[in-house]
Amino acid sequence: MNHLKGIHHVTAITSSAEENYKFFTYVLGMRLVKKTVNQDDIQTYHLFFADDKGSAGTDMTFFDFPNIPKGVHGTNEISKTSFRVPTDAALEYWVKRFDRLEVKHTGIKEQFGKNTLSFVDFDDQQYQLISDEKNEGVASGTPWQKGPIPLEYAITGLGPVHIRVSDLKYFKTVLEKVMLFTEIAEEGDFHLFEVGEGGNGAQIVVEHNTVLPVARQGFGTVHHAAFRVADRAVLDEWTERLEGFGFHTSGYVDRHFFESLYARVAPQILFEWATDGPGFMGDESYETLGEKLSLPPFLEAERNKIEQLVRPIDTVRSAISFDKEYE
Repeated sequence: MNHLKGIHHVTAITSSAEENYKFFTYVLGMRLVKKTVNQDDIQTYHLFFADDKGSAGTDMTFFDFPNIPKGVHGTNEISKTSFRVPTDAALEYWVKRFDRLEVKHTGIKEQFGKNTLSFVDFDDQQYQLISDEKNEGVASGTPWQKGPIPLEYAITGLGPVHIRVSDLKYFKTVLEKVMLFTEIAEEGDFHLFEVGEGGNGAQIVVEHNTVLPVARQGFGTVHHAAFRVADRAVLDEWTERLEGFGFHTSGYVDRHFFESLYARVAPQILFEWATDGPGFMGDESYETLGEKLSLPPFLEAERNKIEQLVRPIDTVRSAISFDKEYE
C-alpha cells in the first residue's frame, strides 16, 4: 500500500473573498495561485493561496459561500491550520508584524519540541505558524519571491493539521489502521501523528476534547483537509482501501488542477486524497498566476454566466512592486 506523502491542502470558509485575499496577500505574504469557483457551486469563489510555484503541500484554499452563517468552534472539527516558516527567528519577526498590524496572536509557545505562534484572522479562523528549525521530513515549498515578506521569514508551506475530537479511541484507530499514520508523541490531551517521511509537512495534531460543544461549520471554520498521493493509480488504491473498511467515498473526482477522492472519516471530519499534479500552471503563466478568473475546461462554456454570478475581484499583482517589510 502506498502511504500518504503528507498534507496536500486545507480548505476553509471565509465571509469575504475580498478581505481573505487582502489578508493572505498583504499580511501573510502568500501567493494567490488560482482564482476560480467552487466546481459544485459556481456562484462561490474558490481562492488558492500557496508558495511561489503553487506546489502541492503549500496551499490553503477558501470558499465564500453566499449567506452562510458564522461557524462555531468546538469539538469534532478540523480546528487549526499550520504554516511553516524556516526558523525560530522567523517567529520573532511575525510577532512584531502581527503586533504592528493588530493581528491577534498568542505569542510564541512550544508544542512537541517545535516553536509555534497561533493567530486568528477577521473571521476568527484559527491558524498557527510553526518553525522548521528543528524539523526533519517532508520538504517545504518556496516562499513567494516577489511578496512583501523577507524570504528568510516567509511562509513556505503547510504544517501539522490540528483536529479536535470527542472520541479519541475511534479516531486514533482510523488514523493508524486505515490511513497508516503512526502516533509519535503525546502531551496531555494532544496526540501527534505522522505519515510517510514525517515532519511538519506530514503530521496531524489530535486534541481529545469532550468538554466543548460540537462545532458548527460556517465562515471562520475549516471545510476539509487533503492529503497527498502521487497519481491516479494510488488514488484508486485508496478508494479500494477506504471502501474495504466500510467508508462511503465520493469515488474519483477530477478537479482539473489535481485529481481527488473524498471520505468523511469521523463525525464532521471530511478528508480528501489529492494527487500532486497537474498543478496550477496549465492556463496561466508564472508571472500572472491567480490574476484572471480561471475555469476548468468543463466550465469554460459557462464562463459568461459565471462571470455574472461572481463579483469581480482585482487580484493583479504582477504590476505591483512589493517592498520587503522587515518590521
